[in-house]
Amino acid sequence: MKEATQDVMQTMKLNHLSFPSADTQATAAFFERYLGFTIAGSWDSSFILKRPGYDVVIDHAGADTPGADTPAWPKNFHLGFELPDLEAVETLYARFKAEGVQMETDVFNNGRGSRFFCRAPGGVMFEMNTRVDAAPEYQGTFDH
Repeated sequence: MKEATQDVMQTMKLNHLSFPSADTQATAAFFERYLGFTIAGSWDSSFILKRPGYDVVIDHAGADTPGADTPAWPKNFHLGFELPDLEAVETLYARFKAEGVQMETDVFNNGRGSRFFCRAPGGVMFEMNTRVDAAPEYQGTFDH
C-alpha cells in the first residue's frame, strides 16, 4: 500500500489555485495583464483563469456575498513566479511601478536571488524573482 501511495504522490500535479477577492474582475484582469493568464470563463462574479499546467479560480467574496467577508491575507502569504534573469525582474518591476501596481518592496537580493513583492487587486501578494544570481550555497537547492 505504501508503494501505491508513493506512486500516486509522484504523479500528482498542481490542478488549480483558488483565491477569494472582493473585486474579482480587477483581480482577474491583473492575472491576465501581468501574469500571462487567459480568462477562460466566469460565473456569479467569479473567474476561471488558465495557464499551461494549472488553473486559477478567483472566487467572489465581499460585503455583498452572504456569509463572506473581504479577504484579509496573512502578511507574508504570497505566490512566487520565477523569471529568467535579473533584467526580466527589473523590467517587470519598472512596468508594475509605472502602471500603478501596489508595490511592497523594491528589487532586492536576499542570497537566494533577486526579487520584489507586489499586490494584485484583492490583496494577493506576489513575489517575482530570479534565481540565476543566487549565492553559490543556494544554487544546489533549486530544481532546474
